Amino acid sequence: MSAQVSSSRAIGLIAKREFAVQVMKKSFVISNVIILVVIIGGIIAYSIFAGGDDEERDVIGIVGDRSIAGVLEANGNVVGNPVEVRDIADATAARSDVESGDIAVALVPEGAGAYTAITDTELTGALRAVVEGSVQSLATDTALAAQDVDQAALAAAVTNATVTVDAIDPPDPEAGQRVALSLAAVFVLYAQIIGFGMYVAMGVVEEKSSRVVELLLSTVRPLQLLWGKIIGIGAVGILQLALYGAAGVGAGLATGTLTVTGTALGVFASTLGWFVLGFAFFAVLYAAGGSMVSRQEDVNSTTMPLLLLIMAMFFAAFYSVGEPDSTLSNVLSWIPPFSAVMMPLRIAAGVAPIYQIVGTALIMAATTAALAVVAAKIYQRSILRIGKTVTWKEAFAR
Repeated sequence: MSAQVSSSRAIGLIAKREFAVQVMKKSFVISNVIILVVIIGGIIAYSIFAGGDDEERDVIGIVGDRSIAGVLEANGNVVGNPVEVRDIADATAARSDVESGDIAVALVPEGAGAYTAITDTELTGALRAVVEGSVQSLATDTALAAQDVDQAALAAAVTNATVTVDAIDPPDPEAGQRVALSLAAVFVLYAQIIGFGMYVAMGVVEEKSSRVVELLLSTVRPLQLLWGKIIGIGAVGILQLALYGAAGVGAGLATGTLTVTGTALGVFASTLGWFVLGFAFFAVLYAAGGSMVSRQEDVNSTTMPLLLLIMAMFFAAFYSVGEPDSTLSNVLSWIPPFSAVMMPLRIAAGVAPIYQIVGTALIMAATTAALAVVAAKIYQRSILRIGKTVTWKEAFAR
């Protein structure tokens, strides 16, 4: 029992030292303050310039009788093209306003329910439907009134003559926000796993090249040093990710840019959890790769396969953003380390069942534990070999 306590205490001390070294760096503090300001400021700016309630409306000018004004506004709302109606003094002023771009179209009554529509080029699309539909509606109402038809009774009679749409696969009104959350989770995980994985490798090489590791290994075991470094740097990564996520989600909810509160919080939590699993998976391998070289410039020679694997993961994730429920996404979510990016994506899209979330996390953890055993052996065999780069063949040799 005393040996276990001593081992845990050693790992804890090393982890605490690694954490303190990273977070106390001036570059770390300054860069994170800048990134947080950019995240919050960007979301606020987006909400101001793209998320306002003011919508651009087509302006229709009316010369003379305003009886058609209310019909134009009502029809515009019905067809999803709201319009603004303005009074124009005469046809000459109407032409001038159309030429200057102040109004989109001007209606000049010609008698007997007919109108001339003055436009710059051509009257097309939804605006044409609003204008023509309004002129016809007004003519119909006028004709019915001339025949002494009770229009209130007529309106009541046709109230129930509606069409109810029963869509088999209705569009998700929150799909845009879900895609944005998916992309954010994938991008952040990509940057964090690569960045902090390299921190582990570089830290190992730095201690090895400066011979500090020989001093450390006189008091602690290699595995204690390895896990202390991984846990300490991983804690920094979790802290940084939590700050970014809290800033992004908080600003999004506060400005109304994000309205899927439950989904946003779920993606935030899952991104933190899967970062832990993804980082642990790659950190043990980066530590092993770092222990095989004696110079920081040689790190890429042993860690390049890891970088290629991470890139493959994230290319697959970006490919699946548009179809998170595809067969590819579903299959890859069960395969470590692809689970680390596929599952946050599927959670954001709302297509990940509970059994899949739990099952993939357990598989990822078990795979990481098995890799940790192999990586620890490589670390033990390579960490004290100064000079020549240890090849993978030599590292795996008994």
